Amino acid sequence: MEFLPVPLEQYVAEHTRPESELLRKLNRETHAKVLMPRMLSGHVQGQVLRMLSLMIRPKRILEIGTYTGYSALCLSEGLQPGGELVTIDINEELEQMVRRYFDEAGASGRIDYRVGNALDILPTLSGAFDLVFIDADKINYGTYFDLVLPLVPSGGFLIADNVLWSGKVLQPADKMDPDTKAIAAFNEKVCKDPRVEAVLFPVRDGLMVMRKK
Repeated sequence: MEFLPVPLEQYVAEHTRPESELLRKLNRETHAKVLMPRMLSGHVQGQVLRMLSLMIRPKRILEIGTYTGYSALCLSEGLQPGGELVTIDINEELEQMVRRYFDEAGASGRIDYRVGNALDILPTLSGAFDLVFIDADKINYGTYFDLVLPLVPSGGFLIADNVLWSGKVLQPADKMDPDTKAIAAFNEKVCKDPRVEAVLFPVRDGLMVMRKK
């Protein structure tokens, strides 16, 4: 996922607001103990998500794909007073670790952490979400988009992670694996959907930022 030369990546990190001590600890523990640590948003992307949330100032945030909770903690910093972040993840093995970090951050009161299949949970949600972050299984990105868009008011935002998929979206269609095909189809889908306007940010593995019209 290194699209920039390593020295330039280091320069970007050095000129980005540093991680908090808690986020550094979560980053280290994820890399030491959890499978596929590249799934972590990490320092620079985490600060990008935090900044976007601070700019939007959402009352409610929906996150699909908690992993170890790093992105949820970053996004939650932009919530309005009394706001709420609902985050969903299917991996029950990480629940104890995630809840421990939410508690340590003092964020448990504003984060509603739900363990289960997002395809089952999303249809049960009600109310509006000003910001949605999609970072779960890539096969269902298009389905997640269709399920959550009705929950986003006009002027609300959606962000999807990994939309460059390590550059594999440039492969010929007949060479793509199922996940790559799903990401490429999602990118085409949102850019052609008249209900949203989209900008693809080449941050880390790609962030598709969408605004509902």
